[in-house]
Parts: sequence; C-alpha cells; structure tokens
Amino acid sequence: MNVDLRFQHIEYLIGLAAIPLIIALFAWVLHWKKKTTRKIGDEKLVKQLTGRYSPQNYLFKFLLVALSLAAIISGAANLQKPGAMEQVERKGVDVAIALDVSKSMLADDIKPNRLERAKQMVLKLMDQLPDDRVALILFAGRAYMQMPLTTDHSAARMFVQQASPDVVPAQGTVITEALRMSASAFNSKERKFKSIILITDGEDHDPGSVQLAQQLAESGVMINTVGIGSPEGAPIYDPLTNDYKKDQQGNTVITKLNETELQQLASATKGVYVRLTDIESAVKSMKAQLGTIEQTSMDDSAFKNFKNYFPWFLGAALFLLVLEFFFPERKLRQA
Repeated sequence: MNVDLRFQHIEYLIGLAAIPLIIALFAWVLHWKKKTTRKIGDEKLVKQLTGRYSPQNYLFKFLLVALSLAAIISGAANLQKPGAMEQVERKGVDVAIALDVSKSMLADDIKPNRLERAKQMVLKLMDQLPDDRVALILFAGRAYMQMPLTTDHSAARMFVQQASPDVVPAQGTVITEALRMSASAFNSKERKFKSIILITDGEDHDPGSVQLAQQLAESGVMINTVGIGSPEGAPIYDPLTNDYKKDQQGNTVITKLNETELQQLASATKGVYVRLTDIESAVKSMKAQLGTIEQTSMDDSAFKNFKNYFPWFLGAALFLLVLEFFFPERKLRQA
C-alpha cells in the first residue's frame, strides 16, 4: 500500500543532526560527574550523601528531553498526507513574477524600503489572481526559480515573505537572466496566455534585456514592469556593517531607479510600465493589463487538501516535557 507521506518543510529535518551532539554532550557530563565525585573525598561518604540519587532516573529524564526535541523538529517539518484528487476547471493566464532581491532594493527612498514595498505589492496582486497560475523568480546577479507555476498561492505567499538578498549570493541586477528564467516557467508550445511581471529598480548591468524581450514577445509573452525607487536615488543600507554601502573610494553609493529600460521592456511586448508609488493603483493597473490577455480554460488536477500531522508531534513533545518536569531525579523510594 502506497501511503505517500511527505514533509512540507523537509529542510527543517537538518535540526535532527543536533540530537547526536546532545547525546555526546550528555555522555561527557556523566563522565565529568563521575570524575568530580572521585575528587570530592571518601567514596563511602559520597555514596552515603548521594544515596537517593538515581543514575537511571537521570538518564530517563534526558531521554525524554531528547525525544521531545526530536518531536518538535519533526513537527516543524510538518508530515503531510495528500487528500483526494479533484478536477478543477478554471480560466486564467500564467504569470511569472520576477522579483529583484539585490541589495539596492534595501534603499529606503520608498518606506520601509524598496524590497518590503515590492513584497507588499506582490502579495496584494496575488489576491487579485485567484484563477491564474503563478510562478516566482527571485534574482539579483543570478536568477532562481523559487516556485514553478502553481495555483497554490498560499505557498507562493510564503516564498514572497521570505525573499531577501540572502537568497541570491551573487549580487548585481541582471534582468536578462531574470527574464530567461521566467520564460522557462511557461509552456513553450503555447503562444499566448503568458505574462512576466518584472519588479525591480532597473539598475541593470546587461544591455541584452530589450533584445531578449523582443524575442519573448514573438513567443507570446507579455512583459509588464514595475519600477521601485526614485530617479533621485537613495543610499543602500547594509545591515552587516550597520552603515550605508560605499564604493572603493569611500563614497556613499547612490542607487537610482532606471525607468527608461523598464519602459522599453514593457513597450517591446505590449505590456505596461508602472512606477510603484501607491500599491492599490499599481495592482489595479497590473490586473487590468493582465485582463487584456486572452484567457484559456485549463483542467487543473490538484490535491483537495492535505492532512497535517504536526499537531501529533507537538502534542507528543509537550507530553514528554511535562513528564520530564514531574519525573524525579531521585529514587522513587529508599531501598
């Protein structure tokens, strides 16, 4: 029988590697206690003073703590079992959202900063796309497919909320690679129903983006662009140094919104460019532009729901911790 269980956040299971380390530390503590006991003095006197101490109870209490920690980690990973399948017929378009997470997006000419405001817009936009499949691409010096096309907007929201410069080690802003990665999310056999929403400050260091946009337009992809920031620019705050970023000469780096390239990208694919000043109006413009794309009927096979088992793990962890708290370290009764 195929049970088909899976962990929703399998990466959290790496925390189980701490269990052997804790066991090794516990063994060292036992050795230290025995060694210290021998140094105190007369062995018979020490044994008499510690007569009610139970090494077995002490070991049992440790095992309870270790098991509860393993249960908490497993609960965080969330063991799931998929429910019944259902066919959902919907009409919509495929939307690849390419979000710039370069360090220039930490500039605060838009409060609280460019990246946080962009994330707020993406979350708001996804609320307006209930029938559309959404993919998420994060990019800076390189582009990464964080999530392929899916109707599971709740998962997409989680990835958006966690987006930061830390997820893309290579810094810079290479729009060409972001567009190419976004285009790979689509069905190459379809010549419509596809749109890329590029959200960036436009500080691109690759001149080939407009040419690539023209090629994507020929394959039926519409690129809509959202500019983040101000033409006047702002310094980039670096949380690692707790100061603004400086160049090799020691001058404060100013990052400016490059609207020209973003307008060219949108124009080349019959898309629309919006500078993000007000989230509501920006989302309304994007939604209206996506509405001009012909929609297609799609049969989407999706799991109706998932049965989550994390409450069982957390319940077991709580039970073990309560048991450990009340279980005595001393012998239950004097022999």
